[in-house]
Amino acid sequence: MDLETRKILFVQEFLRLENESIIENLEKSLRKGKSDLFEKNLTPMSMEQYYAEMDDALEDSENNRFINAKDLRDKIEKWG
Repeated sequence: MDLETRKILFVQEFLRLENESIIENLEKSLRKGKSDLFEKNLTPMSMEQYYAEMDDALEDSENNRFINAKDLRDKIEKWG
């Protein structure tokens, strides 16, 4: 059975569920699986990349290319 067929069958079975605790467990399992996969694929930043990003951030700060936390919070609140 290919992956697409398995996903369709899973969704069909999921839609038939009436037990909230099973749905909660599936949600937790999905979040954990995605988090584990993300962490597994993390790679450390090289020191060269780290220093380049620090230099960029300092340059942005010196040239007022930033947004303060309050303005950012206000902007995010308008998204929803």
